[in-house]
Amino acid sequence: MLRKGIALAALGLALVGGPALAAGGHQEIHPQSWSFDGPFGKFDTAQLQRGYKVYREVCAACHSMNLVYFRNLGQPGGPFYDPKYKNPNDNPYVKALAADIQVNDIDSETGDVIQRPAIPADKFPSPFPNDAAAAASNGGAVPPDLSVITKARTGGPDYIYSLLVGYKTPPAGLKIGPGQNYNAAMPGDLSAFWSGDHKKVPPGGFLAMPPQLAPDKVTFDDGTKSTVEQQAKDVTAFLAWAAEPKQIERKSFGFGAMIYLLIFTVLLYFSYRRVWRNVAH
Repeated sequence: MLRKGIALAALGLALVGGPALAAGGHQEIHPQSWSFDGPFGKFDTAQLQRGYKVYREVCAACHSMNLVYFRNLGQPGGPFYDPKYKNPNDNPYVKALAADIQVNDIDSETGDVIQRPAIPADKFPSPFPNDAAAAASNGGAVPPDLSVITKARTGGPDYIYSLLVGYKTPPAGLKIGPGQNYNAAMPGDLSAFWSGDHKKVPPGGFLAMPPQLAPDKVTFDDGTKSTVEQQAKDVTAFLAWAAEPKQIERKSFGFGAMIYLLIFTVLLYFSYRRVWRNVAH
């Protein structure tokens, strides 16, 4: 478990900006077609459900999402929204997901710290009691909170996806030190570690984190084939939703507002023509 924690903490280093060994390099970013892109884009519910499972079974071992509550999973646009339950706290599936997780609480009679099954009103729990414990368990680095990570990183979802699938066999001529892993999407400049043609320096940088995703590491309940690329895309979509869970409502409101303004403009124009039609200009 400690080894897994140290490995996952390195994802934190990557997401924070990462241990690039030099500045001025280039990255290998893979632009993706996301269902939520554009003014009319929407999140794919099945994808969000798969992404939540990847987060819970892989990422949650080290990364918190302190801005997300279990009830958010059952709100409109969320991965487990059910229109039968207007109040997401009443959603039985959300209740079941929360109850699988233990959270800290205070015994009202003794004041002691206890653990209990989570309820929809609880936040996603942090895997560590404090930053000192997180750093001690992860080689001195505190894994970043993932609540708004896709908003906080240049490249957004494309960067997060590219990082997760960016591990490649190091090209011949690239010197890699102990505990380092080559990632083509990591910002960096590898020219100092490259013994080949300096006009062909490979893109990317080094990470302490080894690849965390593997084929069939997470089993998807809907039967979707669990490839590395699928896991990476699904968890990235989930993180994009978590960063802006009201995105679909915002888009719908914006579209309605544009229609209203268009109609208002047309009415205003014809009102102007009617009021001033007999007045010389």
